[in-house]
Amino acid sequence: MANRLSKIVTRTGDDGTTGLASGDRIAKNQTRVAALGDVDELNSALGVLLAETLPADARDALLGVQHDLFDLGGELSLPGHALISTAHLARIEDLVTHFNSALPPLKEFVLPGGSRAAALAHVARTICRRAERTLVELMMQENPQQQTQLQVQYLNRLSDLLFVLARSLNHSLSQSGGNGDVLWQQGRNRG
Repeated sequence: MANRLSKIVTRTGDDGTTGLASGDRIAKNQTRVAALGDVDELNSALGVLLAETLPADARDALLGVQHDLFDLGGELSLPGHALISTAHLARIEDLVTHFNSALPPLKEFVLPGGSRAAALAHVARTICRRAERTLVELMMQENPQQQTQLQVQYLNRLSDLLFVLARSLNHSLSQSGGNGDVLWQQGRNRG
């Protein structure tokens, strides 16, 4: 691989613009740049989660997702370039099924928490939802393209995976005496 980032300080963004992979420069406050930032933040949150001790299947799944998110960022940086496909969606759905299969049925809403790893998965899930909302905004501003719809679908499936993964992490810890899911108690603090 060639040196892609040999010069880090370029000063080209000092005027409030950023460069896309296409060579175009756009304002940093445009929705496309916000979407890129949300996807980058999500990937960073997953990096923090991956710094925790995790089961091997969870680690493998999250590492795969990190690569997907770089692909998605590449698509956002080069409009019209397609890397995310229906195969990505199918893989995420299979992971949801895998991690959900060992969980007890959900009878109440789950509060973010339990274990640190599960709480970090919930943080990543909420960032994922924001990234999804930003992509929907981008899709509405531009002509809805099939690729943007796949991006939105991918993030929608990914937020499901992160929710199930958080539950799975709590469940595996509760089996060994650790914290399980924290269930919402409606009206708990009502006098």
